[in-house]
Amino acid sequence: MKIRKELWFGFILMAIILAGTAVMLLSAEKVTNGHLGLMMLALVVVAIMMGFPTAFTLMGMGMIFTWIAYERDTSKTLTLMVQSAFKVMSNDVLISIPLFVFMGYLVERANLIEKLFRSLHLAMARVPGSLAVATLLTCAVFATATGIVGAVVTLMGLLAFPQMLRAGYDTRLAAGAITAGGCLGILIPPSVMLIVYGATAGVSVVQLYAGALFPGLMLAGLYIIYVIIVAYFKPHLAPPLPEAERHIDLPALTQKLLANVSSGVKTRAVPALLTGMRGERNNGVPMGHIARQLGIALLPLIVFTGVSLLSYRVATSPVEAEAPVVASTGMQSLEEKPAETSSGGLQEPPSDDKSEKKESSTGLAEPPSDDKAEKKEASSGLAEPPGAAASEPAAAKEAAQTTGVSEPPGANAKPAADASAGDRVPAPKGYWIGLAVGAAVMLFFYAWLSFARLEIFKMLLSSFFPLVVLILAVLGSIVFGLATPTEAAAVGALGGALLAAAYGRLNFGVVKESAFLTAKTSAMVCWLFVGSAIFSAAFALLGGQELVENWVMSMNLTKFQFLLLSQAIIFILGWPLEWTEIIVIFMPIFIPLLDNFGVDPLFFGLLVALNLQTAFLSPPVAMAAFYLKGVSPPHVTLNQIFAGMLPFMGIQVLAIVILYAFPQIGMWLPTVLYR
Repeated sequence: MKIRKELWFGFILMAIILAGTAVMLLSAEKVTNGHLGLMMLALVVVAIMMGFPTAFTLMGMGMIFTWIAYERDTSKTLTLMVQSAFKVMSNDVLISIPLFVFMGYLVERANLIEKLFRSLHLAMARVPGSLAVATLLTCAVFATATGIVGAVVTLMGLLAFPQMLRAGYDTRLAAGAITAGGCLGILIPPSVMLIVYGATAGVSVVQLYAGALFPGLMLAGLYIIYVIIVAYFKPHLAPPLPEAERHIDLPALTQKLLANVSSGVKTRAVPALLTGMRGERNNGVPMGHIARQLGIALLPLIVFTGVSLLSYRVATSPVEAEAPVVASTGMQSLEEKPAETSSGGLQEPPSDDKSEKKESSTGLAEPPSDDKAEKKEASSGLAEPPGAAASEPAAAKEAAQTTGVSEPPGANAKPAADASAGDRVPAPKGYWIGLAVGAAVMLFFYAWLSFARLEIFKMLLSSFFPLVVLILAVLGSIVFGLATPTEAAAVGALGGALLAAAYGRLNFGVVKESAFLTAKTSAMVCWLFVGSAIFSAAFALLGGQELVENWVMSMNLTKFQFLLLSQAIIFILGWPLEWTEIIVIFMPIFIPLLDNFGVDPLFFGLLVALNLQTAFLSPPVAMAAFYLKGVSPPHVTLNQIFAGMLPFMGIQVLAIVILYAFPQIGMWLPTVLYR
């Protein structure tokens, strides 16, 4: 019997793991519990590669080795198992997983992907490799809305793959574009993988979503740039679309309007519509049709105007009169007056040797700091401290000398609230630059907008923009702190149901199937978490984590070397394992090491999220390849799909290097919003 190459690869890798474990145990002077923990880790990896269920393998191995660690005490073993499972299931962040998955399945069944691909395909018709570029854009948008890699790859394999093959695209390039684009859903928020990492590593899911946004867009942009470069320099791999496939049929009333207007305005939609309104009886076209077309054409200008006015109002809003409180250092504002107490008590007197305390009838009054100053005692409470009637700038200057904090610019001037209360400040230079850029874009858009492109814009309005609105509503509410991930996931699930209803796809069968698939996926993830918790507890109990930490620290690695080693291990693990197994098994081992090297767990999570793209693209367990193979024509081989994915794996490595060299790509947004 002939064994396939990928099976040989798996058997060889398992043999290497078992041989390495045996050498480690034999070379050790004394086999400790830590060595047993490493043996458990090796056996878990081998068992998963052999096809055993991941969650139950983790639970089974964890219980067996916990029982050994507790010296065959069954009651302690069962107690640890119950406590680990309860700790996982009481994590409220996990509630967002079924809600996001349910949103994804509903959006998938709304049948938006065909319209989205068609509209993006026509919009990108003049771009080199337009079909592949439209495929990547469709995958990025749809993967963001669903987050389900298998669904996106399968649907695009049915929709885009045959079209690219008929257009003469290279099989490997077409397969690579579909598989790489479909995997973006595990990186770009809202991503289930980020929720799993956040719950495992103890990192805020909100900050992970904010941090992963720009790296995800960067990776999608690198994919698109690669496809455009290949199509430009090797057009035989991605031939341009023939003119017949770029043709768009115009509505009959629009054709009638074009026939009656002068040829000078036919090429631009807005001037032609305005000219058509001035003709006799609107040139024989109903006014309602012209008004609808003109309203759709002017919609970008209306949105741009509204955003500009709102931005101007925010940018020129008056500065509040209150001085800011330095909360980070615990110091009071420079202009803050000393606090007064209404009940009897003690106030700290000034450090003056000549000052004397005078008793009042109800308490102690603070004496004046100047021998010549006189102050009447209050009949109740404490006397007002001296200097209260002094000007606020003087108080600020005195406080600055006492605390060592320099006065802010303009501190010796009158407060802005006294002179210009309610006055707006001038708009900053950045606003005018943004306004000028936006106006230039609007001018270009309307100079470029023909009736054919107006039809494409209408197609985008019905397919692309509803998804964008849903994504922005979910992500915006999370990133800007308006809702927790669980609350935003609930809103997303409702939005997915509304989208499906708007396109006439919401019925009992769709809801039933979506609910069943959601329960199946959520149960898998939750059992993985339970298995991971039991495995991690057993590994820590055996001392495996301490052994690994001592081994890593003995290597005297720098921060760069540690990150390089950890990402290389994760990259290699992505070949035989899926991302879920890598997260739940190996992240609890890596996370405790981060403090020793000064690595932010959030930044490490972003590197891991980029790296784990390889888990879906690297053979032999490249699930995206098997999803695509299942819907591909018979002549497309699995080796062709694997070969097409290799350049995109190289792009992923490049993205990791770029993120490490410029960490602000991922850290800027969380820093601005939350730190």
